[in-house]
Amino acid sequence: MKDQVTPEPESNGATTRAARISEDDDDDDGNLSSTDLSEMLAEGTKEAHDRAENCQFVKDFLRGHIKKEVFKRVTAALYFVYVAMEEEMEKNKDHPHIAPIYFPAELYRREALGRDLEYLYGENWESQISLSAGTKPYVDRIHEVGQKDPVLLVAHSYTRYMGDLSGGQILKKVAQRALKLPSTGEGLNFYQFEEIHSHKGFKQLYRSRTNELELDVETKQRIVDESNKAFGFNMMVFSELEEIGKTIKEEVQDAAVSGNPTHAVQLVKTLLRQMSCKLVLATWVAIFAGFTAWYLL
Repeated sequence: MKDQVTPEPESNGATTRAARISEDDDDDDGNLSSTDLSEMLAEGTKEAHDRAENCQFVKDFLRGHIKKEVFKRVTAALYFVYVAMEEEMEKNKDHPHIAPIYFPAELYRREALGRDLEYLYGENWESQISLSAGTKPYVDRIHEVGQKDPVLLVAHSYTRYMGDLSGGQILKKVAQRALKLPSTGEGLNFYQFEEIHSHKGFKQLYRSRTNELELDVETKQRIVDESNKAFGFNMMVFSELEEIGKTIKEEVQDAAVSGNPTHAVQLVKTLLRQMSCKLVLATWVAIFAGFTAWYLL
């Protein structure tokens, strides 16, 4: 499966390169049936996936219209979601329906998000973030199913991790460019799965493990329904972030970042990196063209 960006015209007639995330079916092995859980999830969450993908916050993000302060809050929201999910996965790692899809080394995001938050907020990042009203229902639901109905963790795990391995890779490139984040990956560790050398291969494995779970049709449908709820919770987070973004002025946001000594040093380093890069690019036009082609893939 390849992650693709399908251009979508903006209202002023200009074309944006990243207005939609979509997935091909190249990862499928050709032997799937309509009762395989991965197929049921793909078909049963299609409408919810499209709604989430086309909400204003996501569309703006994909166009590169993302403020740094909002990106910081996105990262914080994800941190609370993944802490909840990975805590419940740990508690249920021996559950017969969780053990086959238990890949902590390959998938867990808590530590990576912690590194991103330290970069974005500074060393005392834990005291600067809190669970928002828009994220709390999502976190509460994950804990609820983990404690009362662990099989439904399959829905949350599948929805989040498979999305991270697919469209998340596009968001990484968009955020890096829009926010001028370092090419070395600071602030974007969340999107880097260091223990997975082939996203395509791992997604095939994960789908296979999901399809091999011994579940009756009724339970599979419950998992699909829970996945739709997960998309709904994501929409709540997006809506909250969209409203927050409307209240943040760029100059206030920049001042807040520069007020932190750690951020100031990082900003200087980034600017120096950009100046050096411009000199090189001005001289080596061919290299610039090659880099641009790679970046937009």
